[in-house]
Formats: sequence, C-alpha cells, structure tokens
Amino acid sequence: MDETPVAITTPLDDEVVSALRAGTRVLISGTIYTARDAAHKRLIAALENGESPPFPLAGNVIYYVGPSPKQPGQIIGSAGPTTSSRVDPYTPLLLEHGLKGMIGKGKRNAAVREAMQKHNAVYFVTVGGAAALIAERIKAVKVIAYDDLGTEAIREMMVEDFPAVVGNDAHGGDLYEDGKKAYQHERN
Repeated sequence: MDETPVAITTPLDDEVVSALRAGTRVLISGTIYTARDAAHKRLIAALENGESPPFPLAGNVIYYVGPSPKQPGQIIGSAGPTTSSRVDPYTPLLLEHGLKGMIGKGKRNAAVREAMQKHNAVYFVTVGGAAALIAERIKAVKVIAYDDLGTEAIREMMVEDFPAVVGNDAHGGDLYEDGKKAYQHERN
C-alpha cells in the first residue's frame, strides 16, 4: 500500500479515476453527496421514471453516511460510513449515469465491481471508528433532498482532506482480496 496520500478534488474526471489503484491513500476535497438505503431507492426510482436526480451524478461522489445530530457549535455530528453492501443493488445504475466515486466501508459485490470497471469509477473506504475525526474534515453541509428521511436525507457536503483508501479501482483492483493474498503469502 502506498504510504503517501494523493490529494484529489471533486468532481472526479476519468483521468483521475484511472490513475487510482487499490490500496492508495487519498485526501478528498470538494463537494460530496450523502445517500443511504432509502435515498438510493428514491434516486433509482427517479432515474427509472426519466426524472433528474436531485444532484448531478456525472463525476460526483456519494458518501454512504447517516450523520448523527450536530451539537451546538458543530457543523455536523459524527459522520462515520455505513456498510456499502446495503446499497449494492442500486449502485450499477448510478454508475451507468455517471457517478464516479463512492465512500463507505466493507466489500462490494461482483456486480458493483464489474460496473466500476465498465464505467471507470472508484470505491473509497474509510474507517467507521473515526466518525468524530471524519466530521472534522466536513466544512459545510446542507440537506438538498428527501428531508423527510431524517439522517438518510441527501446532503451536500464540502470536505477538505477527507481521508480514505481506494478499496476498488477501475481496473479490477480489490484491496480486500489483495490483503488476503498478501496475508496468505506471508504465512506460507
């Protein structure tokens, strides 16, 4: 795994995505959007009905998070990642419509990994146990859609040096599988 983080800025373009490899540490700055299960259901319904989603998918990044309520003086409460496999059924269609990145925790299924290769996208993982520290990287936040979903509403977040690691790259690289192989190699 590369030890020097790569600074990237959203929205992501094909060149940036193509250069990233599984295991690369990144610091993401710019705008990202939040969406969990319920919001994904609505996004997919909108796309299937020929409607525009509440934010442009092209080049953008979705963070799978349902932040806790903010306390006085905070921009946002704890903002740790949700398990990504919960939104796997919805992800290929979003990638087909131009989504370039996702942030969460845990492995992705084969259909998502194949769609990432087909549509030149990347999956970033971040640490769930560091939710309060991650929140410090969020500089502004506002609900932009589905307010009735509470913590699962879609939010637009401005982030600065948001820490993550490339879990799956656009070339089929898989940090989880690579890690298992490295471990097995070291044991033998």
